[in-house]
Amino acid sequence: MKRSSKARQAGISFFGLIFVMALLGVGAVMAAQVVPSALEYQAIVKALERAKQGATPQQVRTAFANSANIDDIKSITSKDLEITKVENRNVVKVAYDKQIHMFGPAYLLLKYAYQTK
Repeated sequence: MKRSSKARQAGISFFGLIFVMALLGVGAVMAAQVVPSALEYQAIVKALERAKQGATPQQVRTAFANSANIDDIKSITSKDLEITKVENRNVVKVAYDKQIHMFGPAYLLLKYAYQTK
């Protein structure tokens, strides 16, 4: 049985499949390391929103430290908070970097920043 050139097989080759699977694997590893950092950032945002209700900067820091202990926040401490008064309310700012080691000399740098309203 002779095949015509128009009826060639279509699809991905074995090496193409290996390449695609490797890319998906690298993406999955990156996602597995980024997701906990993003969840911690969300916990920091919630803790800052709760803590800004304090009357003095010391009360804000104490409230944040208590929330950080409960939510297991390790990236920042209450000393890293920048607290200012705007129109008789507390505005709390925080900014930090998170480095995630990928492989060899390669790191993934995530920059987080938040300011309460």
